[in-house]
Amino acid sequence: MAPRICALCHKAKAMLKRPKTGQQICRECFFYVFETEVHNTITQSHLFSPGDRVAIGASGGKDSTVLAYVMKTLNERYNYSLDLFLLSIDEGITGYRDDSLETVKRNQQQYDMPLKILSYDELYGWTMDAIVSQIGRKNNCTFCGVFRRQALDRGAAMLNVDHIVTGHNADDIAETVLMNIMRGDIARLGRCTAICTQGEDTIRRSKPFKYAYEKEIVMYAYFKKLDYFSTECIYSPDAYRGHARAFLKDLEAARPSAIIDIIHSGEAFEIKDEIKATQKLQQTCQRCGYMSSNTLCKACTLLEGLERGMANSGITDRARKKLEAEGPTPENLRTIPYFATPSGNPAIAVSIPLETAL
Repeated sequence: MAPRICALCHKAKAMLKRPKTGQQICRECFFYVFETEVHNTITQSHLFSPGDRVAIGASGGKDSTVLAYVMKTLNERYNYSLDLFLLSIDEGITGYRDDSLETVKRNQQQYDMPLKILSYDELYGWTMDAIVSQIGRKNNCTFCGVFRRQALDRGAAMLNVDHIVTGHNADDIAETVLMNIMRGDIARLGRCTAICTQGEDTIRRSKPFKYAYEKEIVMYAYFKKLDYFSTECIYSPDAYRGHARAFLKDLEAARPSAIIDIIHSGEAFEIKDEIKATQKLQQTCQRCGYMSSNTLCKACTLLEGLERGMANSGITDRARKKLEAEGPTPENLRTIPYFATPSGNPAIAVSIPLETAL
């Protein structure tokens, strides 16, 4: 049987079948179409302006490693004129994050980008290992997600960047749509497919891989021989997201376009004005200055619960009210440093060393 020829260049031998389209193409054509699709996502969404300082959220995993490589490639090929940085968050997970950060440090050398590493320990006084030892495996991803989001914003403020890009791919976004449907979370369902988000006092965030399939990111990393860390977080197997991921994989097996179809469904979702009117307005945390829909932001509430030995008090509104009923916050309680926001709120500067780890 004669070897199949690339469906795009009609010259080279086809080496792979694209999960996204089913086309059988050669490696060079795959690299080109993958990079071009990401470029089109960036340009059609007007994600960047010349001169932007952009931090790439770098975990050492396949998504962020491929994102760093592709952002560098496109920045040079299309003259975006961006200043690119790597920003890593050390959650403090022994045997996982400490190893993956070694990959990030190698990527810093390979891609010639400045690197900043900010840890939960220096910011919150807690590592994820310590948090899990107190609360167990249930709800630990809630702590990590809230702390990580704020840590990225704080790290970006330290680097004085305009923009954070993350490696969230099409599978991640489709999973999030499904999770919000299953939880009945109307507020998040209305915004989870946005390619770019920015609160009043937060740095702009975007997802250049919004329409990139996870399988194609893995194939790109494999054929490019990129250096990435592939071990799963030791605390994530118990996460609620796992149920949405398993369901999505079953849907994709039956219909490969299911991932993009779910994203488009989320994009078409609109919240009625009367529902919007019942949602909480965004304000600033009275303790640390970060954005919040309550008097205290989620991170400060979770941290106070940890410090007072009531770790689960920040998980639900009912539990938070129980924490408040315990009385005023002790004066010696460890708190998060005040957040110097991009909009220039009265600024008590973030009291963490600003040097970049190179």
